[in-house]
Amino acid sequence: MNSLYTLLIMIALIAIYFGFTYFYQKRIVKTLTEEEFRAGYRKAQLIDVREPNEFDAGHILGARNIPLSQMRMRMKEIRSDLPVYLYCQSGVRSARAAQFLYRKGYKDLSQLQGGFKKWTGKIKAKK
Repeated sequence: MNSLYTLLIMIALIAIYFGFTYFYQKRIVKTLTEEEFRAGYRKAQLIDVREPNEFDAGHILGARNIPLSQMRMRMKEIRSDLPVYLYCQSGVRSARAAQFLYRKGYKDLSQLQGGFKKWTGKIKAKK
């Protein structure tokens, strides 16, 4: 019986953690549909947070590559007074990048819903 209570408590704690993370994420970064993203990214800083080999294989036209793994060292390349549009392959790394930037004082953060794999617009790739 004790192990059942322990299991239920652990499940409840995990659910609370994921609920908190979900609502925290919603508060700090706007998740935009492709149409909304396309409407605003030309007036913002468009940052691809994927690794360089992924970026070279194809990226949204006009994007700069600042991988999540280098974000701490290169965040000075991103202006805090302009909107920041982030994307990665699926949306996980861009959400983590948004959390990091938010803690460093960036407030106008948006990410592409579904990431690059859902993008249907123009792309550029190295040959």
